Amino acid sequence: MKISIDNERELISTILKAYNVKDIEATIVADVITDGDLKGFSTHGLGRFPQYIKSIQAGTIKLEGDYEIEKETESSAMINGNHKFGHYVTVKAMDLAIEKASKNGIGVVGIHDSNHYGIAGYYSDQASVQDMIGIVISNTEPAMAPFGGKKALLGTNPITISIPTDDIHNYICVDMATSITARGKLLESKRKGEPIPEGLALDKDGKPTTDPSEGLEGSILPFGGFKGYALAFMFELLAGPLVSAACGVEVQGTATPDKMCTKGDLLIAIDPEHFAGSMQFKFYVDQFVREIREENGVIPGDREIENMNKFMEEGITVDETLYNQLIEIAEAKDLDITSYFEE
Repeated sequence: MKISIDNERELISTILKAYNVKDIEATIVADVITDGDLKGFSTHGLGRFPQYIKSIQAGTIKLEGDYEIEKETESSAMINGNHKFGHYVTVKAMDLAIEKASKNGIGVVGIHDSNHYGIAGYYSDQASVQDMIGIVISNTEPAMAPFGGKKALLGTNPITISIPTDDIHNYICVDMATSITARGKLLESKRKGEPIPEGLALDKDGKPTTDPSEGLEGSILPFGGFKGYALAFMFELLAGPLVSAACGVEVQGTATPDKMCTKGDLLIAIDPEHFAGSMQFKFYVDQFVREIREENGVIPGDREIENMNKFMEEGITVDETLYNQLIEIAEAKDLDITSYFEE
């Protein structure tokens, strides 16, 4: 089955509203999910949607109330997400970071008690389209063993950085986990009944495995050996204790919808106008990109642009298991969603 991007966005929003999600939250969640699928991050796209519905049903995503700002200075803030949708809370947090950066050069916002938020690059892009640098760091529930160990104690702990540019042909963003692959890849392979490639994960005994279920019970390997682990370690602390969130084995709820989410996020917006100047910064950014391209080099973000062009034209493929899950979710609210899909 396939679904167009426009239909996917409308489908998500329609289902969420049927589950009594507020319009603004439903719109943001739908936009973030489709952005993930558009850029080729299927592990954080429509395939994650059933997890959010389970969280609503379990009460770990709260539909009532709102996030709150607990602490605030001219350049920083701490947000309690009050277990609202992570997509909604993080959009609002980055908006606040951007506002502070425009006044002070930099805005830093920490989040705790939020939820899984989909694709991290969506939020760093919020800054880059405002001619600012956007950085997002998060921790997740344990999926990766410490270097030399067997037991998963660290999350896949992603980082994303988006850079503004004046060249409409340039989209500059890195969005990556510190593990060699995202946990969502294993969850997706498990759903599809497919093995994972060799060299991605270990089972609970520390032995290499191609079984996604064994990898989820064991640990995913860090990218780059010790270097990936070291970054994951640092991000665990920056997105955990620094923002009053959990770290290590105390982090839960990013892949277990029946548990309250205890992970944290650190969002940073930097306004180049307060440093070298926005025009000068973007001039040298685009000059550097041209030098890379002259050597046939690839720019972080090129793959996402290719995927966006492809999926805008072809739509998103939905496997049978996911399709049936979506049908079941919709039927629980007396919705017929078959017209959103095509063979």
